[in-house]
Order: sequence, then structure tokens, then C-alpha cells
Amino acid sequence: MQWVRISLTKESRGGESAARRNAAPIGFPLPRASRSLAHVVRMREEDGFQPHDTLEDLGKVDVQLCEAEGRLRVFPRVQPLFALPPRRRRLPAVRLVPGQWVRWQLNYRFSSALGIWDWSYWLDTFNIAYGPVTTDLLFFGTPDFVIDEQGPVR
Repeated sequence: MQWVRISLTKESRGGESAARRNAAPIGFPLPRASRSLAHVVRMREEDGFQPHDTLEDLGKVDVQLCEAEGRLRVFPRVQPLFALPPRRRRLPAVRLVPGQWVRWQLNYRFSSALGIWDWSYWLDTFNIAYGPVTTDLLFFGTPDFVIDEQGPVR
């Protein structure tokens, strides 16, 4: 599993900053790691969208994974805190067979607690494969499933 999060403000919604943000990759080579770890890549506006990666426990990634009958059920969770944009009806979970992978994207908009600061935004991309798969360039190719749950964030 790979989770790519791009964090930005409205400063990166146009011009040169938007070009840098749009050029940020949404798939990276997977490091060799245990199946119980997720490859997490974070890119932030503050440092020019340079990727910073870590390995984290799968339980810290907000994606439901359930293996049954030779398939892997994948469904990212959306917490009520992250309600913008509204998601009244979500797409169903994806069920992968061995060798398949899914790219699932969700976006969010946040305001400060008292509205003092400008809006901020996240784009989360979950690249999830059901093995056995080769890890070198896995998430650079064409996914078997593409789920785009990006909504309007103004």
C-alpha cells in the first residue's frame, strides 16, 4: 500500500505554484518492506512539493482492507471531520484479485477553527495492490481500477 498526500493552500491553486503542484507524482517506487507497513509519501506547498516518505503501520492509514475468498476488499474511510466536499453517496468498495491494483483519490478542504487563516487543501491518493506484484515500478503503470472521489472545493 502507498498513500500519497499533497497539502496546499489557495496559493498553489494558480500560477507557478499550481504548475509545481500539478507536476507532483501520485505514484512512487515501493521500498522493500513488510506487508504490514504502508509506504507514506507527503508533499507540502511549504517545501515546493518535494516528496518525503516514511513507512507506517497499516493500521494508521484510513483504508478498510478485508481479505476474503481470494480477493482484497479496499475502501478508504472518510471521517465526518473531513466533510468538505460533501460526499452524500460514495462509490462502492473495490475487490481486487491477485495481481491487480487500484488508485483511489479523495480531496478535502479545511478552514481554520475561527476562520482566521485561509483555506487549506489535501489530495490523498491511495495506491493499493493485491500481491504477488513486483514493487519496482508498480504504481507508475495503469491501474486496474481508478476511483476518483474528488469533489468541488472552490
